Amino acid sequence: MIGYLKGIVVNIQRTGGNRVTLTLEVSQIGYDLQITQRLIAGLPPVGELAQIYTHMQVREDQLVGFGFASAAERDLFRQLISVSGIGAQLAIALLDTLGLQDLVQAIVSGNTRLLAKAPGVGTKTAERIALELKTKLSEWRQQTGLLTSPLAGPNLSIQEDVEMTLLALGYTGYEIAQALQAVGQNTALSKNADAEEWIRQAIGWLSR
Repeated sequence: MIGYLKGIVVNIQRTGGNRVTLTLEVSQIGYDLQITQRLIAGLPPVGELAQIYTHMQVREDQLVGFGFASAAERDLFRQLISVSGIGAQLAIALLDTLGLQDLVQAIVSGNTRLLAKAPGVGTKTAERIALELKTKLSEWRQQTGLLTSPLAGPNLSIQEDVEMTLLALGYTGYEIAQALQAVGQNTALSKNADAEEWIRQAIGWLSR
């Protein structure tokens, strides 16, 4: 198994179905890897060196490569595709929609409404993901030292409502996590269980 590839960024191509293909040249060989749209922003310009963590999927008629920004993201992808009924494209959609930290947090906390925001992921699929991976990922994130929740944020009783409202307003999971962590530094707000106040403060921070 190839753990990662280090080579020159040759091309980034968007294809049908919101798929993104990165061509990486390693020792005069071009490797095509499907990557998340989130990874594009973190890639160096064409012609420069990049290190991409990889997962190779062997099919009957072809070898398909997937690329990730970190080993943790690649390992989470592998956890996702181990769930019955979750293929590579659904796993990519989940990573693209929520990002590494928010996705792990959603699974561990059983936030199926948030998981179902990913294209192609229905309520039953979200429930199956949470059921099968909740314990595994809880242990995994402790072993890897991965921080998956804001240092300061709303009470768990209102967290889902706050996150879902902000997502519905068009903010990304990453933006929401940053906002809740920032406004949660307010001591008075951190003790407040009023979802509407958290939402108002988060929107104010995001609009600054």
